[in-house]
Formats: sequence, C-alpha cells, structure tokens
Amino acid sequence: MKLFDLIFGRMLNRRIAEYQSDLIQKHVSEVENVYKTMRGWRHDYHNHIQAMLALTDQPEEIRSYLLRLNDDLTTVDTVLKTGNVTLDAILNSKLSLIKNSGIQVSAKAAVPQNLPVSDIDLCVIIGNLLDNALEACQNQPKEEKRAIRIFIGVLKNQLYIYCQNTTKGIPKKRNGKYVSSKPGSGHGIGLMRIDSIAARNKGFVNRQHEDGIFATEVIIPL
Repeated sequence: MKLFDLIFGRMLNRRIAEYQSDLIQKHVSEVENVYKTMRGWRHDYHNHIQAMLALTDQPEEIRSYLLRLNDDLTTVDTVLKTGNVTLDAILNSKLSLIKNSGIQVSAKAAVPQNLPVSDIDLCVIIGNLLDNALEACQNQPKEEKRAIRIFIGVLKNQLYIYCQNTTKGIPKKRNGKYVSSKPGSGHGIGLMRIDSIAARNKGFVNRQHEDGIFATEVIIPL
C-alpha cells in the first residue's frame, strides 16, 4: 500500500509540474500579447501627434480630431486596477486575451490590501476561472453570443469571486461534481486547485449550470 501511495504521489507531482509548466508558457504568451498591444498604441501616438501638428492652424479640426481620439482610447482602455498589483497583472492579461478572441467581457474588481489568501493562490483561482471560461466560449460557434463576466469584491466581510460564461452543451459531472472535459496531463487539475485553495482558506466553491450559462462562485472569509 505504501509503495502504491509513493508511486501515485510521484505521478501526481509530475502531472502538477507539467501543468504548471504549461501555465507558465501560457502566461508568457499572454503578457507578450499585452506588450504587443502597448507597442501598437505607442506607434499610433506618433501618428496622432503628426496629424495634429499638420492641423495647428485649424483649431476646430484639432478639436474634432481629439474627440475622435478620446473615443478610440476609451474603447481600447481595458486596464483594471483592483488594489492588488499581482492580481492586476494576471487579470488584465487574461481580459486582453479574451477580448482579442472576439468574446464580450464584463469585468469589475476591487480587493482590500490585507487578504487571508496569498497573492499566488488568488492568481491561481482567477487564472483558472478565466482560462476555463475562455475555453468554453471558444468551443461555441462564433455566430452564437459568447460572453464572460467576472466580479471580484467584498460582500458581507467575505472575498467574493464570481465568474460566468456562456457555454455549449451540458458540462460533465462525476459523483455530483463538475469535472473538466479537457484532455491531457492537466485534466481536472485547475478545478482541483480552486477547490483546494478555497478549502484551505476555510471558504467554499459553488458551481452552477443553467440555460447555456456556467457560473462559479468562490467565497473566502476575510
């Protein structure tokens, strides 16, 4: 029995290491995507300045141009400031990736400075929630409405995390619990990690599916 436990433990550790390695590679790709977008904005600013210099003797034209530029910047500005720098990095990286995938997204997030859950654990929860939501939306036909909504805040002295996404079909269940449908070495580890972190912090996770919408609530006492 001890030999079996040892072998199982090694296999599980290897799977987790492979999964975390895949996550790191994915996050690197996402951050590079954000940097690429920022470089594009920098290049555009140069063009905008040149255009305004050419209109220095036409104040009304400059005003009109600036108004159009302001509308454009409002459209592309997706930066969320939650009060937690580490969370800002992972959250904005994921949201940028979701928007670039043509998926509608609604996000609102704010957290207090002192949290019972570590920054790393918080990012694991958010990263896995949004990864799963993105994959579910990408599995839907593009002509269907694909949307993700995430809310992070404090309700009744509890850290409340809510993630909702549209989905196709009925999610799989085993022993009354939702399970991942993803193949490969990372099968189900993301869901297990969320549940484990919530339990370790005396919180709980609630998952629901109804009418093409899948939602997850993570609640952790403050």
